[in-house]
Amino acid sequence: MGKLSDTLNLARERGEALNRPYQGELTPQEAYTLLQLAPGAKLVDVRTRAEWDWVGRVPGAVEIEWNQYPGGVRNPNFLTELKRQVDPESLVIFLCRSGVRSIGAATAATESGYANCYNVLEGFEGDKDANGHRGNIGGWRKAGLPWIQG
Repeated sequence: MGKLSDTLNLARERGEALNRPYQGELTPQEAYTLLQLAPGAKLVDVRTRAEWDWVGRVPGAVEIEWNQYPGGVRNPNFLTELKRQVDPESLVIFLCRSGVRSIGAATAATESGYANCYNVLEGFEGDKDANGHRGNIGGWRKAGLPWIQG
């Protein structure tokens, strides 16, 4: 239980430093570790269908768009879909492309009664490099964590 509690404490400290309304901020590796160690933990990938299909998927993730594709309009059914697929008692880890949309998703879930929400810093692809490309600096994929193409 030491590794689990240490990881959660570190995530909480990061979240408090950033004044987040949810439980905390995880690195991609920490998120993966929690998924292995915490019974019932769920990874919720809030990217668009296009991103899942064209960029890659995380095996076993619950996929619920935060913004819909095409158009980028907020998914009005996000919380309904979340409640249908993820128990509010679960430890829930939110992932998007770069760690921004997942902040909104974790916040909305927390406000709707999910007490154990975390965000994945860097997201699936990480930040843009000097050439404006993602995937070279940080992120789930760059960390070598499990993912599949298409």
